[in-house]
Amino acid sequence: MESYELAKACAKALSDKKASDIVIVNVGDQTVVCTYFVIATGKSTTQVHSLGDNVDEQIKKLYGLDPIRQEGFREGRWGVLDYGDVVVHVFNEESRLFYYLERLWDSGNNIERYED
Repeated sequence: MESYELAKACAKALSDKKASDIVIVNVGDQTVVCTYFVIATGKSTTQVHSLGDNVDEQIKKLYGLDPIRQEGFREGRWGVLDYGDVVVHVFNEESRLFYYLERLWDSGNNIERYED
């Protein structure tokens, strides 16, 4: 399985639960930590939890993968699922604006907006 395929599957799992502003950011040329960030916004703490749970469930079902690390979902402001080459960030609206990861990692042509 390619990293991009996994990133798209994560984005679809987020979309299935009505996440907003889903982007796939190719950071492979900028860091050795991973190749893709998948970033999305949930409208409430409950939705942030639900989005993280759905990505976890769908990726496990489709690929048999568990995240290497999962953090931050308890408070519902920001959560991370680390699949090695793909890292999923789910924010509430306020935290998304504060951290604005796309701005930090934008190299001009490496951001793809996900739409079903």
